[in-house]
Amino acid sequence: MATPDFIRDLRRSAGHQLLWLPGVSAVVIDDRERVLLVRRADSGAWTVIGGIPEPGEEPALTAVREVYEETAVEVEVERVVSVGPTDVVEYPNGDRCQYMDICFRCRPVGGTARVNDDESSEVGWFAPDALPPLADRQLARIARARVADAAAWFGPPLSPRVSG
Repeated sequence: MATPDFIRDLRRSAGHQLLWLPGVSAVVIDDRERVLLVRRADSGAWTVIGGIPEPGEEPALTAVREVYEETAVEVEVERVVSVGPTDVVEYPNGDRCQYMDICFRCRPVGGTARVNDDESSEVGWFAPDALPPLADRQLARIARARVADAAAWFGPPLSPRVSG
C-alpha cells in the first residue's frame, strides 16, 4: 500500500518506531464465487486488497476506494467480515507498523479487473479451489468472507480474570 501523506509527516518525527494504525481489507467475491486478488509489487505476494483510511474517512469507503485504486473494479460493501490486529510489518526502509484491520466482504458492481496503480504487478479473479499461494491470514479472511450471512469475527473470546 502506498504511504499516505499524513503517515509520511508522522514518520518525520517518529522515525522507524512501531506505529499502530487503522487498516482496511476487502475480500471481493463475484457472482461466480471467484475472489479478486492482487500481487503486491513490493513483495510479490498475492493478497486481498487493503489500505489505510485517510483521516476522517469511513472504513467502508476506504475499502471501496482501495479496490478501485488498485484494480479498477467498482464494489459495494456487503458486510464486516472481521476486526482484529495484524502482525507487526517491517517495511524495506525499516518502518514498522501494526494495523487494526477491518475486513469487509464486497461484491463487484462495475469496472474490469486490471492493474490500476503501481502497488500491484498483477490482478486476477480466482476460484476458491484455485487460489495462488496465500498467507494464512489472507486465507482466513477469504474463508470467513465466503460464509454467507456470518457474523463478524472479532477473535477468540477474552478470558475473564479470576481474582482470589
